[in-house]
Amino acid sequence: MKRRKFLSLAAAGSLAAGMDPQKTVQDVKKDHQKKPPVPVIHATDLFHPHADPDDHYDLATVFSLAFQGLYDLRAIVIDFPPAGRTGDPDVMGVAQLNYLTRLNVPVWIGNRNVMKSKNDTQPGVATEDQAVNRTIEALKQSKEPVVMNIVGSATDVAVASKKEPGLFKEKCKAIYLNAGSAFVNEKNELEYNVKLDPVSYSAIFDVPCPLYWLPCWHVTEDGARGEHGSYHKFLQGDVFPKISKRLLNYFLFMLSRDTSSRWLRELEREPDQELLKKFSALERAMWCTAGFLHAAGLYVDTQGNIKNNSDGMKDPLFDFEPVEVDCDDRGYTTWQKTNKPTNRYILKVNRVDLYPGLMANALATVLASIH
Repeated sequence: MKRRKFLSLAAAGSLAAGMDPQKTVQDVKKDHQKKPPVPVIHATDLFHPHADPDDHYDLATVFSLAFQGLYDLRAIVIDFPPAGRTGDPDVMGVAQLNYLTRLNVPVWIGNRNVMKSKNDTQPGVATEDQAVNRTIEALKQSKEPVVMNIVGSATDVAVASKKEPGLFKEKCKAIYLNAGSAFVNEKNELEYNVKLDPVSYSAIFDVPCPLYWLPCWHVTEDGARGEHGSYHKFLQGDVFPKISKRLLNYFLFMLSRDTSSRWLRELEREPDQELLKKFSALERAMWCTAGFLHAAGLYVDTQGNIKNNSDGMKDPLFDFEPVEVDCDDRGYTTWQKTNKPTNRYILKVNRVDLYPGLMANALATVLASIH
């Protein structure tokens, strides 16, 4: 059950019944009115045709949070396509969501070179590989510390942090690292995102700012859920009816692997019923939603409510535990829980049984704001 094998999408069961959130993100937004939006840079391996559709769900999620005033989305960094990847960076997908949300978020294309060592600052980087330098410049210009989401390769954030460690200490509010596994399997395999650039993944654990680690798997490439794995899945047909027609068309355009350039007009048409029927019957695997919510100051409780974490929630569906963690240059981590002061945290799923259904409902609630 390798992460990217979910491209083959199997038929699925439905979400837990009766678990629709009782408090929407729009309600929570009222609690944030006195708070400025959180500056965010989102680094992703977003391609068209897609490598994995979860990246497009992730993109729609961060745009939705920005549309609602919870994020100040500064840029989308898209990985340079690795060898063998069919699609190029999906600038059309970003353009579609900019259009739907009336935002103007830029795209930076990532570095084509992996790190050679944990201290590789890549001084000879090509001029077209500008994501590293633009990330540094964005931090310098930001009045407020910036959150960085990593949902693909860690290369660009890692190299930028090695070039300017003092800047990251001052201006990086937190890194949300959506990669790796809490525990390796018997084959000692690495998770997909780690394998894209193991050295840069390792270097992220050295960055001098708070790090929230969301291992994709509790055990590497194992579909079984566990308390430290962010993986969950849902039936797409349970989410599609809750979103707007135009956002639905964004997903159908991506899922169908349409190679045309009609990214705008595809949003305005009536949804293709054959495509809708086909993709509604298939599962979607996800890994990153919990981190996006947490960065916005949001939690999900075990009743399915989305809340501001200042509410003093007694029964969070997930939270983060402090850890001591090391990662070698090969991308293998060793970690343990700690009561000592630390700025390293690992995802903790408090109700593994409820997590898939409630996270899917939370995702649908967030996405429903985009019209």
